[in-house]
Amino acid sequence: MRPMPASAAVRVRRAELSDLDDLVALEQATFDSDRMSRSQYRRHLDSASAQVLVASANHRKFLGTAVVFFRAGSSVARLYSIASRPEARGKGVGTALIAASEAVARQRRCRALRLEVRTDNAGAIRLYEQLGYGRIGRYAHYYADGADAWRYEKTL
Repeated sequence: MRPMPASAAVRVRRAELSDLDDLVALEQATFDSDRMSRSQYRRHLDSASAQVLVASANHRKFLGTAVVFFRAGSSVARLYSIASRPEARGKGVGTALIAASEAVARQRRCRALRLEVRTDNAGAIRLYEQLGYGRIGRYAHYYADGADAWRYEKTL
């Protein structure tokens, strides 16, 4: 597979049913535990309480995904999951997905976007902090494998 050029434009759009195979494949390749199943993705594609986004470049080359959850009566959205293909990391895909997630949350009149990240995921933590997210808490044994999580929030 050819590497993605650093200058390739990243486009983010709402996921469609035709993206389901790519979404599930990326989920399986990216996460060792706490994975979303095919049926969960399928349900979120049509849900009013979720938005599944996909990033692509160069004519639909699937590069990554983000899943944002909304709770009725809450002004805080949750970036539940974000993942990018290994060859796309460090090329603006995560930044584009986060910006699109924030835009979707603003459209829904949310005042903030929250997320959790493994305490040992230095790359993701660095990205979130560069994008203005502040650490607001810690969860012990948050993930299925027993890893702790930091909770971050950004005011929109």
